Amino acid sequence: MEKKKTVVVALGHRALGNTLPEQKIATREAAKAIADLVETGANVVVSHGNSPQVGMIHMAMSEFAKNHPGYTSCPMSVCSAMSQGYIGYDLQNSIRAEFMTRGIYKPVSTVLTQVLVDPYDEAFYEPAKVIGRVLTEDEAREEEKKGNFVAKTPEGLRRIVASPKPQQIIELDTIKALLKDDEVVICCGGGGIPVMEQGVDLRGASAVIEKDLVCGLLAMELSADVLMILTSVDAVALNFKKDNEKILSRISVRQARSYCEENQFERGSMLPKFEAAINFVEMGGGKKAVITSIPRAKAAYMEKAGTVIVDEI
Repeated sequence: MEKKKTVVVALGHRALGNTLPEQKIATREAAKAIADLVETGANVVVSHGNSPQVGMIHMAMSEFAKNHPGYTSCPMSVCSAMSQGYIGYDLQNSIRAEFMTRGIYKPVSTVLTQVLVDPYDEAFYEPAKVIGRVLTEDEAREEEKKGNFVAKTPEGLRRIVASPKPQQIIELDTIKALLKDDEVVICCGGGGIPVMEQGVDLRGASAVIEKDLVCGLLAMELSADVLMILTSVDAVALNFKKDNEKILSRISVRQARSYCEENQFERGSMLPKFEAAINFVEMGGGKKAVITSIPRAKAAYMEKAGTVIVDEI
């Protein structure tokens, strides 16, 4: 019997919507793409973004604490854990319902996932990820007194946090065990809960890890066959939205790296997707990375759509 391929799927924020009602609808569409892959015979591990959700949770908890002195605000690591829980809840139920509709009998589990970061990562000295609502000048000063960073954005003063590189997925053995048991696993949501080692304890870090980089690390650790990044475009383009725009279909990892060096891709958007794809494909062994949209997932998996990055052409 031919060995099943393992596919790590990274769902972008458009796969989840911005509000609770939007999320319930959006996860149904994502579930169809997951079911399509399972029907091809693949083992699937799913990760997802959480940028609107974690910001909403952080703002809600901060406002609650501000208006109720007996309560404290939640650190970013706790907000990240909350977002993993309620996104996983909607996502696993949507996938389960889609499976049942198609007559697929396969369990779906969400793993609350922590990701180790380096306390000396340069990102902690240059935070760049914007979170929460616009602050007044007084509120901004209060945040800075607490040791938090605030920056001027086009919308106004906003809190910013670091985005360190992922070093280790703490619950990796659990994910492997579930995958071996033929389950669909949802994990590393929002880039994982960022933690640092402190003796035998894991201490939450005030940070947000780039989701695509964690998915790349996860794919490498699982020795996956395919890393599939589902985003808002059907395929990646060079010179995006310019007169000389060029759609990329099947490219080598060497070409992908050269495009990154040419600054073709926006930092914090398409660039980390390419970085994750390059690191994964360079492991060798016929691995490939795919970047496409949710509706084109199955076609891109079959290399009939999307941007496919391979070792050599």
